[in-house]
Amino acid sequence: MDHSVNKFRIYTLLAIVVLSFGYNLYHLYKMQVIDQIMYQKKATAVSSRSTSIRAPRGEIYDRNYDVPYVDNTESFSVVINPASVESEEYPELIEKLALYLEVDKSIIEKKLPYSVRRSYKNIEILDSVSYDKIVSIAENIDHLPGVSWESIPIRNYLFSGSISHILGYVGNISQSEFQVLYNDGYTLNDDIGKNGVEKQYDIVLKGKNGLKYKTVDVKGRKLDKENLKEDIAPIPGKNLVLTIDRKIQTLAEKALGERKGSVVVLKPSTGEILAMVSYPWYEPSEFYIPGKNAFGNILLDEDKPLLNRAIQGYAPASTFKIIMSAAALEEEVPEDLTVECTGRVFYGDRYFGCWNRAGHGTVNLESALENSCNIYFYTIGRDYLGIDKINTYAREFGFGQTSGIDLPNEAAGQVPTPEWVKKKYDVTWTHGDTMNVSIGQGRTLATPLQIADQLAFILNGGVVYKPHVVKEIVDPLTGEVLEVIPREVILKSSYKPETFEKVKSYMRGVITEGTAKYAISTKAVEIAAKTGTGEVGFSDKFHDWFVSYGPYDAPPEEQVVMVVMIEASNDLDKYRPWAPKATNLIYQGIFAEQTFEEVVKTLRPYYLRELF
Repeated sequence: MDHSVNKFRIYTLLAIVVLSFGYNLYHLYKMQVIDQIMYQKKATAVSSRSTSIRAPRGEIYDRNYDVPYVDNTESFSVVINPASVESEEYPELIEKLALYLEVDKSIIEKKLPYSVRRSYKNIEILDSVSYDKIVSIAENIDHLPGVSWESIPIRNYLFSGSISHILGYVGNISQSEFQVLYNDGYTLNDDIGKNGVEKQYDIVLKGKNGLKYKTVDVKGRKLDKENLKEDIAPIPGKNLVLTIDRKIQTLAEKALGERKGSVVVLKPSTGEILAMVSYPWYEPSEFYIPGKNAFGNILLDEDKPLLNRAIQGYAPASTFKIIMSAAALEEEVPEDLTVECTGRVFYGDRYFGCWNRAGHGTVNLESALENSCNIYFYTIGRDYLGIDKINTYAREFGFGQTSGIDLPNEAAGQVPTPEWVKKKYDVTWTHGDTMNVSIGQGRTLATPLQIADQLAFILNGGVVYKPHVVKEIVDPLTGEVLEVIPREVILKSSYKPETFEKVKSYMRGVITEGTAKYAISTKAVEIAAKTGTGEVGFSDKFHDWFVSYGPYDAPPEEQVVMVVMIEASNDLDKYRPWAPKATNLIYQGIFAEQTFEEVVKTLRPYYLRELF
């Protein structure tokens, strides 16, 4: 019996040994064979560190896709490895580095708080550092422990001037921007578009950063051995092709000159912006100068150069009479209705004046638009249309709403209603307010772009296409067109066709018989137009508008719309009004295919005699 018990114990012990050995053998096999890949990944993750390789942003071209407006150039970023710097070395290091970088030492101190001074991870101190400064650092590197530099691509703006409002600029991503864009792959070290198409198309332009790996020890120090991971090359951003025609943009810029205002040149059949000029402008490249507070200086500039005036609201003045004329025709106000203009009319408790103090005499709708008679439009606005109908037509033409142009910070303008005025100002609407609105004054606001769309509405027979400044998105490596920005209808009406034809005929009369009879001298193209003089509180200064299209008798596919607006805030100009003069120069350049200098030599305008 004892023998049987011992035998059972032996077999039990043997079984336990065999099972234990088998289990350990299986576990060893599993670790070395089955789970090998998993443990390799874990080991690699522990022993590898990566640094980002910045992707070059996409380039930006004009519509001809030949010479870029913006590309990239190589610059340098200066970095410090904190673990390579002894605690007592920091004050002197920061002092010397600030000297070589020509920045305030507080900038460097902010990048090196005490919490990171034991880290083995490189910390970027400053980007966009010039080659000359890198040379200075290299010559003194023995006295700059932990300091090194990396080559990085930065924005290179090849053309300055008015195109800056279209292009925009880039800058370091802010904390608030990072919180919004974190899920889109942005990091705190990224540059991001801050204005213009750089901002609007940032996700297209930015590309995808690459990764550079290194093998490190348990403390994060780099080891001189083969990397466990292959580097990942950055993917450059896509290129943008603008709708802007560089020649027309330059022509419009020079024609506007150093006058606060804007120029818009639009293709009505597509919504493409051929030129958009706003003065004053700024230099995007200045934001890359380390230590220079360019942004702060621009913000303090009372002329507001960051403001794109082409998409900001102003009193539309007599350009609004185009909408009033269309409304009168649609509402069947009798075309033979005449009004006697004596230069002013008394209503309520005050006089409402016409710009022509001597009066226009007897006028009908056609002659009233041609000569911009205020008295006529006061009358039809107050007695035949009323504020509700006027506002309805204004909105149908696109006023009081953004167009959706692919640029940031577009204003919606303003279409005032009695209810809005009562709520905002606690004032009761009167017929006098309606009369002011009828001539584009009062509280009505419209952007130059909205005025351009107003003309496109007429030319396209009641259709407006979404204005845009980007034409195509292109692969930078293959040149393949990845996306063409489609033509998109944003406004559509069912007005009578004869309404549009009559308004176009009346606008032609502005040139042949009316207020602009002597303003346009170019023989290169026949145009139709409307003048506007906006009162803004000065006794001797006005907003100066000239809105037009040409060729007058061509289909929309062959026409361009042009809006020139000069602000009242400019100093007195002995050659005012300047808007029709600039218009004349630009049309000559577009349709005679001339530069600004060639235009001046051809037209020999008295107001530019110093140039010929």
